[in-house]
Amino acid sequence: MFYYGGQAVLEGVMMRGRDRIAVAVRRPDSSIAMMTEPLDPRIFSGAIARTPFLRGIVMLWEMMSLGIKAMAYSARVLSGEEEQDKSGGSGLGPTVALSLAFSVGLFFLLPLGVASLADPWLPTDLLKNGFEGAVRLGVLVLYILAIGRIPEIRRVFGYHGAEHKTVNAYEAGAELTPREVARYSTRHPRCGTGFLLFVVLVSVFVFALAGWPSWWLRILSRIVLVPVIASIAYELIRLGARYYHLTPVRLLLAPSLAMQGLTTREPDEGMLEVAITALEAVLPERVPQAAAAPELV
Repeated sequence: MFYYGGQAVLEGVMMRGRDRIAVAVRRPDSSIAMMTEPLDPRIFSGAIARTPFLRGIVMLWEMMSLGIKAMAYSARVLSGEEEQDKSGGSGLGPTVALSLAFSVGLFFLLPLGVASLADPWLPTDLLKNGFEGAVRLGVLVLYILAIGRIPEIRRVFGYHGAEHKTVNAYEAGAELTPREVARYSTRHPRCGTGFLLFVVLVSVFVFALAGWPSWWLRILSRIVLVPVIASIAYELIRLGARYYHLTPVRLLLAPSLAMQGLTTREPDEGMLEVAITALEAVLPERVPQAAAAPELV
């Protein structure tokens, strides 16, 4: 079974299919703009996509690139500049690298710094790593709560809910209409928010194995081991989605689904319409004409 997924953007949704992505965005005049673009088969259909752990590192980098490109497209639509980016995404590398550096600094190095300050009051290495993990979770939650106060981001969270409802409806075999899709949940076991929670939990165990070495080794480990942690979390998310029908797995994923309440909102009918439009553009049985190449609709 192929797992469809996506990401909310400014006034829109990106959906990823087997061989293409589609970004649907609500224009200021209430019509829907659309961009489709093929995926690199070497990454999404080749040996990398079938190699555990390696696929997580490579595909997460690629999905970050696609997410930034989709967000940039949505911003152009809202500003009235829908022209296709002629760079072909070649300039996204520095942006993705900067985003990763910001994430590592905020969610890994900052919690490490706080835990290092509390070092004298934590008698064991296990407590130190556990406290660092608790700080990391706190930083993540506070960050989400902070950005969630921005009106534009609250709208993005609504589209995030629409994306989940649409994928849930499709996987249940429901008719893809706003009225029908609205019946489904805004929570989904493959959500990126859940992935972040898994990253926090996995980091506690991985860093615990490294103990509590000298300060420079602690900093180095928080940078070097990020891909390892992300790849393990990615595989756990895949396993959870595959066996979500089992009660024990549902119980284990309950915190992940609960945390999604921070990043999803109940969407309105217009948001659902946009999410459905994006998903239909990547379904093999509903491929739009000329969708194999980048296009604007």
